Amino acid sequence: MSSSRPQRIVVGLSGGVDSAVAAWLLKRAGHEVVGIFMKNWEEDDDDEYCSSRQDFLDAASVADVIGIELEHVNFAAEYKDRVFAEFLREYRAGRTPNPDVLCNAEIKFKAFLDHALRLGAERIATGHYARVRQEASGFELLKGVDATKDQSYFLHRLNQVQLARTLFPVGELHKSEVRRIAAEIGLPNAKKKDSTGICFIGERPFREFLARYLVNAPGPVEDDRGRTVGRHVGLSFYTLGQRRGIGIGGVKDARGRRGGGDHEPWFVAAKEIDRNVLRVVSGHDHPWLLSRRLSAKDASWVAGTPPPPGRYAAKTRYRQADAACTLDRGDAEGALGVSFDMPQWAVTPGQSVVLYDGAVCLGGGVIAASDARNATPRQPPVRRQLPPVAPRPTPERA
Repeated sequence: MSSSRPQRIVVGLSGGVDSAVAAWLLKRAGHEVVGIFMKNWEEDDDDEYCSSRQDFLDAASVADVIGIELEHVNFAAEYKDRVFAEFLREYRAGRTPNPDVLCNAEIKFKAFLDHALRLGAERIATGHYARVRQEASGFELLKGVDATKDQSYFLHRLNQVQLARTLFPVGELHKSEVRRIAAEIGLPNAKKKDSTGICFIGERPFREFLARYLVNAPGPVEDDRGRTVGRHVGLSFYTLGQRRGIGIGGVKDARGRRGGGDHEPWFVAAKEIDRNVLRVVSGHDHPWLLSRRLSAKDASWVAGTPPPPGRYAAKTRYRQADAACTLDRGDAEGALGVSFDMPQWAVTPGQSVVLYDGAVCLGGGVIAASDARNATPRQPPVRRQLPPVAPRPTPERA
């Protein structure tokens, strides 16, 4: 977890149980531990959806039990400039960004790291479920031991400088062990529920939040045959694979009756930005929802250089099982192409494709496009186990 020599380590205390146990493990190992609570969002901080004040109180209680100092640091300005502005740009372009990936790279392991170094820290630590391994060639980012909690997907943009200064104390543990330790040492947040809200949005209704910042431009909803089946409220408010909240029923037949032969649920399959049209398809396994190939941009590689073309595994969304693939190209300009052995469901522009070599997270890029709509709708569906819905970017919590 860390070197045998005692070090000054600054821990990001979120108010959750994972970072609390991380701090306790480091303190028990003999390090000088200082806690930092990061405030990254200021708007609506007094309503029912934002828990930052309660999180700070929980972090303060943890610091008191462990016996460490706690500092409250406001990174809201940096967050708005580096993360939220990009978040809105991506949504306005019709893509679905993952702000937690950028938050880790720009705030938790950049602004926070810089602040910790000014405090005289040698390392920083968080409660992420991941691991860092030092090899002769440099530092590697590894999956957490608990496969159900692994957060390397969100950390794939970290570089060698950041990993050299970072510890993930709970990365070697399963969540059940973390809960057990927290209860045994009497941490006040031992049974605190894990957060499921996006880092700055909290638990608020997602579409309601976006509507404050994005202009509504309603338009038609068309199916794969070009039939108008409804109206959308604005392309920014939908993501590929979305099932709930589309607001359409069946298709009317020639006599005006609902049904028209389409009885399976509707899923968002594409956005035609130039026409302001939302395209939907009927059925989870419709070919328009399946991709064998994708291209990505703005790649970031943990080693600092792209891995050679070859066989790897990849995820196109958090909690997805590793999918066997071939990296066709990965260049220094940040472009990459990935081909999958099996079709992938609802590959979404704006989300990240992250590559793995076994337990080693190599890095990844932002999905730009896939070949999903090259398939013909009348092909027989591919039957396999697929995730049920993809309504919005998946959050993380450390």
